[in-house]
Amino acid sequence: MKFPTPQTLETIAYLIGSDYVGDANFPVFGMNEIHVVQPGDIVFVDHPKYYDKALQSPATIILINRKVDCPAGKALLISEDPFRDFNKLTLYFKPFQSSKSAISQTAEIGEGTVIQPNVFIGNNVKLGRNCLIHSNVSIYDNTIIGNNVTIHAGTILGSDAFYYKNRPEKFDKLLSGGNVVIEDDVDLGALCTIDKGVTASTTIGEGSKLDNQVHVGHDTIIGKRCLIASQVGIAGCVLIEDFVTIWGQVGITSGITIGEKAVISAQSGVSKSLPGNKAYFGTPADEFRKKYKELASIKLIPDIIEKLDKLP
Repeated sequence: MKFPTPQTLETIAYLIGSDYVGDANFPVFGMNEIHVVQPGDIVFVDHPKYYDKALQSPATIILINRKVDCPAGKALLISEDPFRDFNKLTLYFKPFQSSKSAISQTAEIGEGTVIQPNVFIGNNVKLGRNCLIHSNVSIYDNTIIGNNVTIHAGTILGSDAFYYKNRPEKFDKLLSGGNVVIEDDVDLGALCTIDKGVTASTTIGEGSKLDNQVHVGHDTIIGKRCLIASQVGIAGCVLIEDFVTIWGQVGITSGITIGEKAVISAQSGVSKSLPGNKAYFGTPADEFRKKYKELASIKLIPDIIEKLDKLP
């Protein structure tokens, strides 16, 4: 998430009430999660296990809960609660805007696009040409939709990320300041939910087709011409490369990569990254040949036990 105008380290420290290490005029251009940070971004870290990852990331401003040695060319924001203060910045730079009408006056709608009754289109939405948006679709603020996109009834674009910190007294929500991007020629079935990114974009690539009741978590990127069947659940920060096929009721854990042209069979559970150009099934999902050998071996167990029982 980039700020509307460049900020300084001193200004950001003032906004969150923190100390800082570095030049007061050190430039700050935005804030992002660790997997999408760029130079000029703030990244937050609140556990020693991840200090080095944050300090050595491309981010040049680290919001951290302990004073540590600052890498050359970077700056620190010292906070007792980086999670809380990251939320403060999201609220300041991307505050919630209530809507005054079903279709916001700030929305841009392309020529030839058809919007059926009872559709909600939020603030600053960009909707391309020749799209068809069926009834009861909700398109939250800042969503970007390309040309020739079809979205079926009840689908929601831009719901909040499912991202919480477990505190002793409650679950504390990480606020979402990102958006959803739907590229050209995408079809979304009925009752799909596409969560917006925490600070970046959740993206559905050109020509991809999602069946009914598919869930896509925050900051996930789905490549071009992917085919995803009904009731698939994809967690946050997943990278699905081009031409991937995922059949019904597959569950995919967060932060992994599915390689180009992979095929995942129905009801599989994907718990690790999978290379492309291969077919997978099972829980945990693995290559077809390997899984079939495992199943064949399991079927032999009763006979093996029976033979062992007959031994003298």
